[in-house]
Amino acid sequence: MISLDGLRAAQRALLLFALTFVGSAQISRAQPAGRTAVMVVGFDHLAQLYNKQPQSDVLGAKKQAELAKLRQQLRRFRPDAIMVEASLAEQGQLDSLFARYQASQLDLATLPDGRSEQYQIGFALARELQLPGVRAVDYYASTSQSLLQSGTNYEAFARDLRLLQTTARPLKALVQHDSLSVYDYIALANQPAMINLVHRTIFNTPAMVTNGSFSPQGKNTVDLGPVDTAYIGAHYISLFYNRNLKIYSNILRAQQQTQAKRVLVIFGVAHVGVLQELLAANPAYQLTPAATYLKTKQKQRLKAIQ
Repeated sequence: MISLDGLRAAQRALLLFALTFVGSAQISRAQPAGRTAVMVVGFDHLAQLYNKQPQSDVLGAKKQAELAKLRQQLRRFRPDAIMVEASLAEQGQLDSLFARYQASQLDLATLPDGRSEQYQIGFALARELQLPGVRAVDYYASTSQSLLQSGTNYEAFARDLRLLQTTARPLKALVQHDSLSVYDYIALANQPAMINLVHRTIFNTPAMVTNGSFSPQGKNTVDLGPVDTAYIGAHYISLFYNRNLKIYSNILRAQQQTQAKRVLVIFGVAHVGVLQELLAANPAYQLTPAATYLKTKQKQRLKAIQ
């Protein structure tokens, strides 16, 4: 028979084991030893908010303050490398521009695309964190969402595309009219419901579409060989996936070259879901959703997709 003292000793040992296990699990969730933390932040491109009206301009004082709030939240992630949607061939130009910017010899407003997130967030955040610059990791290719035009089950794709458009376009209009802050707009774009909808619309639902065709007016610069129209939707997905695989490869290469331990990736929101999937499957990386840091009280605006 087990004595009372023996039972108490066993209980204490069990409690100590449980506390040790819980503590280890918490550390693991934060950032397991040896793994690189990565956060992919999705943007509706800031330069495209500008519609020639002053209240839509991210260079204006009000939106600059909103962008400062966005950078403040992203700083809490403590990135030691920032990667942006620019091609590898642009790295030299980015380095030159950042050197001038860091020395206060460059006004971003003077650049043709100075309103873009690679400058307003990437450059500004790198300077605030005293980083040596930003890394270009894009692989340029262009495929329009309207390329897929017809086929069996086409309505399933069209339905998701309409839901995405009727959710995102009103939010963009609110920002352009100063009725929603840029901070909340980007925070909403990075909520799981929005990331999932964008990802499903481009990388999942189109696979249902068969025996169809591409629009002659649709833009596509990706050549993956002959199109099997029996699997038109699957081919459509592969056009987008091809580019993102190469972006993923560029992210891995840039991280290995810099040996960064906390990587912030800044890209258009359509890339977030697929890049998150790829990074989450790689045991060398620990994925941190952007929504962890980008909190917003405007989530009710996404009620139609939640």
